[in-house]
Amino acid sequence: MCAGPEAVQLDLNSPEFQTVFFGLEAGELRQVVAGLRRLLGLQWNDLYRHAGFHWEAVEHLKAPNGARVCSLRLSQKIRAVGYRDGEILRLVLGGHPKPAINRHLKTGH
Repeated sequence: MCAGPEAVQLDLNSPEFQTVFFGLEAGELRQVVAGLRRLLGLQWNDLYRHAGFHWEAVEHLKAPNGARVCSLRLSQKIRAVGYRDGEILRLVLGGHPKPAINRHLKTGH
């Protein structure tokens, strides 16, 4: 894992994230956990450029701290939505299969 002030740290305490995370099937869960481990091995600048995570801004959403909300891929099927808060990546929605998260973001709920 990376150490230092620019290393990605994770906050997985969102009830929405946990509800979906703990409901994943075993194969999906293993893939998501592997993705989360890869995140912990990155510096922030590396995450922004990492082709596998497909870090993308969600322009119509803002985080409670005013930061840009972004979508990232945790596995082939599973994307999460989160935002940067200092060195912490706060995942506020997680584990949604792509169509479900797309519906969620379009409706703004």
